[in-house]
Amino acid sequence: MKTHKIPISVLVVIYTSDQQVLLLERADHPGYWQSVTGSCDPGESLRQTAVREVREETGLDAEKYALTDWNLQYEFEIFEEWRHRYAPGVTRNAEHVFGLELPLPLPVTLEPREHLNYQWLPCGEAEKKVFSWTNAAVLEKLPEMTKKQFSHG
Repeated sequence: MKTHKIPISVLVVIYTSDQQVLLLERADHPGYWQSVTGSCDPGESLRQTAVREVREETGLDAEKYALTDWNLQYEFEIFEEWRHRYAPGVTRNAEHVFGLELPLPLPVTLEPREHLNYQWLPCGEAEKKVFSWTNAAVLEKLPEMTKKQFSHG
């Protein structure tokens, strides 16, 4: 029996203190760059999803670094070509944003079925390169979100 994806996902911005951002190039869409993303599995918390997706897509252990729930959520229309993965009639997804701060740009291990390539870019360049409007909106907020972290930290 085919199980449908849950229309709740995470977007994890992986960055360094000097605002270098990790982007991944989608295998199913060469030229489409993005942060780590993925849908929740049944019974999984948003944080557990973020940790799992970071591990699956980059090989990094998010629990070794500062993983922060940014308390941001975006709702977007699921691309027509990906709707077959969801239950019939599901057309929208709720995406929850996390930030993962690394001490420096680290090499990552890609899952070849998901991503072809990766690169570290300054935040402004990364914001222009991502294909998703939610990803661009989050990257635009990166300087503000990291300031908040330091002021609360």
